[in-house]
Amino acid sequence: QVQLVESGGDSVQPGGSLRLSCAASGTDSSPETMAWFRQVPGNKRELVARIDRPDTITYAESVKGRFTVSEDIARYTVYLQMNSLKPEDTAAYYCYAKFYTYGYEFEYWGQGTQVTVSS
Repeated sequence: QVQLVESGGDSVQPGGSLRLSCAASGTDSSPETMAWFRQVPGNKRELVARIDRPDTITYAESVKGRFTVSEDIARYTVYLQMNSLKPEDTAAYYCYAKFYTYGYEFEYWGQGTQVTVSS
């Protein structure tokens, strides 16, 4: 069973930085898509950043220029480097992965890690 384990969430001051990581376990293949979403209670979950193999990276307009998504494919891990954090970045951040195996699509979500930006 594939599990996505997130880490790195914390409370920081505005302007600070955090790096989130998400490691996939229970798989022996690389995901076709890995992404970060975030959600504030009462709001719709929104895409923050995603990597679609082999070379397509997408960012939400609100984080473009401040956040960077990257991956260590050998370790089945995706990262989200968050710089110049703002209070409006406060949310639960969720890792997402999609696999295609023999024509079948499999999607997985992490449990979320909380990021709080306040003074």
